Amino acid sequence: MAEDKSKRDSIGMNMKGCQTNNGFVHNEDILEQTSDTGSSADNLQHSNTSILGSQEPDFKGVQPYAGMPKEVLFQFSGQARYRIPREILFWLAVASVLVLIAATVAIIVLSPKCLDWWQEGPMYQIYPRSFKDSNKDGNGDLKGIQDKLDYITALNVKTVWITSFYKSSLKDFRYGVEDFRQVDSIFGTMEDFENLVAAIHDKGLKLIIDFIPNHTSDKHTWFQLSRTRTGKYTDYYIWHDCTHENGTTVPPNNWLSVYGNSSWHFDEVRNQCYFHQFMKEQPDLNFRNPDVQEEIKEILRFWLTKGVDGFSFDAVKFLLEAKHLRDEIQVNKTQIPDTVTQYSELYHDFTTTQVGGMHDIPLDQYSTEFMGTEAYAETIDRTVMYYGLPFIQEADFPFNNYLTMLDTVSGNSVYEVITSWMENMPEGKWPNWMVSPHASTVHNVLLLPLQENRWNPGGGGGCSESRSRHCTPVWSHSVAQAGVWWHDLGSLQPSPPKFK
Repeated sequence: MAEDKSKRDSIGMNMKGCQTNNGFVHNEDILEQTSDTGSSADNLQHSNTSILGSQEPDFKGVQPYAGMPKEVLFQFSGQARYRIPREILFWLAVASVLVLIAATVAIIVLSPKCLDWWQEGPMYQIYPRSFKDSNKDGNGDLKGIQDKLDYITALNVKTVWITSFYKSSLKDFRYGVEDFRQVDSIFGTMEDFENLVAAIHDKGLKLIIDFIPNHTSDKHTWFQLSRTRTGKYTDYYIWHDCTHENGTTVPPNNWLSVYGNSSWHFDEVRNQCYFHQFMKEQPDLNFRNPDVQEEIKEILRFWLTKGVDGFSFDAVKFLLEAKHLRDEIQVNKTQIPDTVTQYSELYHDFTTTQVGGMHDIPLDQYSTEFMGTEAYAETIDRTVMYYGLPFIQEADFPFNNYLTMLDTVSGNSVYEVITSWMENMPEGKWPNWMVSPHASTVHNVLLLPLQENRWNPGGGGGCSESRSRHCTPVWSHSVAQAGVWWHDLGSLQPSPPKFK
């Protein structure tokens, strides 16, 4: 009993000590409570009863620890031994945060970004008319391409690139388009195209198609309306007055067509000459006309909504001409001007590689899509201009066909082409290598969008007996075997390439 009583007294004293608040803050309520012995005794008795009983102690009257008074706190905190360490720790914390932010930004900027789909594997170009004939009418078609998708997938190709299949004349491999929104009946129907797109995507492949912004067919509705000066179509093409001497049309200048002779042709309906860089049946569009640019954008949107993943813009080095009409300079200055009729006899500084305008064809609604350009300028440094400028995006990349243009194939010549491209390519851009001729008998092209020192695309795109009959001499005698002579075209069986 004595021991229990002693224990209760001890607990009571502890509880009383909790109430007296030994902090620095003067608390009138607490002092009044501690001076009131009757109240304290009651509280002590209540606390003892609560502890001994089944209920918890009543702490309603207990005040929290109030801490150091403000005046005392300021007195100590202002001392150098407290202030200096505090300031040091503060600035160390600020510096640490800044370092972390800078490191995070540096990692984001310097770390290689994830590759876009068009950077991850080979592109396989198909000229549909010679690829696969599905209905035995003597012409390859869209269904034929769909039938061969398993074959294409087995080649480890990542992107299918289909050349022009629009409604057009038979001129110039069907690059004189009569209607950009229709599939030529020789290749099938729009339903066939939509089925092909779905099948390509089901195989995990991407699809890009040729687009020809430079010119149309002279049978195109735009041209027919332009030659009659109908509304906005009046200036859809490049028209200029011509003179006539002795029954012969005299063009405005000496500009020549790629196929020879003057690039100006007189139209009797409009009584003016129109400009054509290719055949006279292919008048050049006036790409400086905002209405023409808007038409081009609408056509691109049309095909993008059909599921196309990107475009190859054809003949873009001919897209713009100099606004003036000065004569181009002769290669042989002693040659009689009237005898200059071949395209190679002039320097084409005013009619080609007028860079600009491609950035006016935005794919901003379709930011994951691809835009390549077929420029093929005389020199690599002029072709890489179509990558654009640091703040003006032209194309994801201009197609690089210089390996296929080598007169003699050797390790040194291949090395020179590769080195020249890499040195001239703007920083941060992506290279590519076409390793089959664009105008070969097979009409198929393998395009390798690869980084430097990555000539072999993961093995699957390399040259192997199980996937091809012959390797291109470019790669069989140089850096690595990455080019493949692929063909499966029925009656079109080319002779094996002869290696030297």
